[in-house]
Amino acid sequence: MKQQIERILAGRKKRKIGGENLKASAVLIPLFCKQGQYHLLFTERSDTVDSHKGQVCFPGGKYEAFDSSLLQTALRETEEEISLRAEDVEILGELDDIPTLTSDYVISPFVGFIPHPYPFRADSKEIREIFSVPLSFLTDEANFREDFYSYQYEGHLIWGATARILRQFIDLLKSESGARQ
Repeated sequence: MKQQIERILAGRKKRKIGGENLKASAVLIPLFCKQGQYHLLFTERSDTVDSHKGQVCFPGGKYEAFDSSLLQTALRETEEEISLRAEDVEILGELDDIPTLTSDYVISPFVGFIPHPYPFRADSKEIREIFSVPLSFLTDEANFREDFYSYQYEGHLIWGATARILRQFIDLLKSESGARQ
């Protein structure tokens, strides 16, 4: 599966979004294998952060002038938020940029394979919880709510830009598996 994802992402051209009024940001979509099943890692933001309080998201954040690239932004922010070190992430590729609808950010998502188990430590100022969702749950169409464009998993609501990023990832996986059949 890891090699399949890497091949899918390498074989496509990323759609970039730019604009004078948009703030660049990046997230890491952490993928890992646990007992033979793939999972995606999510965070739930604390109520003390400036924006997106209490929302489920992928680790990441705003591009800073000292970041050499958006990939470095994703990795730096991930380490700050959940103590996942950059050298422990194998980058598999990128998804298309996704704009937020309310806060003028454009998010560059990077898919990375991470080791499991891992000694995560959440920065309590930014992150309330770290949790994972099986990829099989996310690829099951019965678990996707089209009307609210969301997923609900064990009390966690995945919606907004995170759901749109997730949906793009799932659609790419499904289109590839459909093309192979």
